[in-house]
Amino acid sequence: MRALATFFGAGLLRPGPGTWGSLAAMVVAWPILWLGGPVLLVAATLGVVAIGLPAIRAEVAASGAEDPSHVVIDEVAGMWIALMPVGFGAWHVGAPLLALWPGWIAAFALFRLFDIWKPGPVGWADRRGDGWGVMGDDLIAGAFAALGVVLLAALAHGVLMT
Repeated sequence: MRALATFFGAGLLRPGPGTWGSLAAMVVAWPILWLGGPVLLVAATLGVVAIGLPAIRAEVAASGAEDPSHVVIDEVAGMWIALMPVGFGAWHVGAPLLALWPGWIAAFALFRLFDIWKPGPVGWADRRGDGWGVMGDDLIAGAFAALGVVLLAALAHGVLMT
């Protein structure tokens, strides 16, 4: 369970295990998107949530901490949600995944911002103090980041590209 909770050791890197987990999630998202498109990324995200919750609960119990910093499987799920607009956008227009590199950067930066800042519902989920709280704040941060990616893409393609 520890291997899953730390996303195969990414959460053991210092400093900033959440950032390392998010970067590892991006690296793994690329082949997922390349092999199966955004539908496979959605399925993989659901799978990570399903296997991540028991792994989180086990690590919380083992460490005695409410949200151990080495647990980053939640960052993986949130980061993959943040990347969904990039995957669906590339698929929709038939563009290579890396051609949408600004979207990858925006997804990462916005996800980390919302995960660290914890505005509104992100903070509420974080304060739950249970497995769903550990996972939930990152799922919500990922949804906020995904919305930000969509808004930035609309701005870039609808307003700046005349």
